Amino acid sequence: MKLPIICEEFILQADAKALATFSTQSGAHVVPVSTVKIVDNDIVLINYFFGQTLKNLRENSEVALACWKGLAGYQVKATARYEEGGELFDSIKSWVAEILPDRVVKGIVILKPKSVFDISADAEKAGKEVV
Repeated sequence: MKLPIICEEFILQADAKALATFSTQSGAHVVPVSTVKIVDNDIVLINYFFGQTLKNLRENSEVALACWKGLAGYQVKATARYEEGGELFDSIKSWVAEILPDRVVKGIVILKPKSVFDISADAEKAGKEVV
C-alpha cells in the first residue's frame, strides 16, 4: 500500500514514535523510536540500542508503529525486515553520521506499510482506517 503524503509528513515530524513487536516467548514489547526516514514508501527505523526488539523481529515480522503529536496521531501496521548491510544500510549510516555523529548504527528496520489507522483523540477519527 502507498502511504498518503500527509501520513509520511506526520511520521517524520511527530513528537513521539513507538514501535510495538511481539514474540511468543516474550510477549508484547514497545520501544521509543528516535530516528526515522522514509525511502520509496518504506519507513526506515535505525537500530542504535535494540535488544528485545531485535529478538522479537527475528521471530515475528508483524509490527505496529505509533506516531503522535499532541492529541493527533497515526498507527502504521507493517511487515518488518532487518538489515545490517547493503546499499540502503550504507546510505542510512552515512545520513545518520551527518545528523547524529555520536550514534552507532547497528542495523536498520525497514517497515513495509500494510494499513494506517488514525489514533487521534477525536471520537470521529479514532480507530478509523486511513488506508
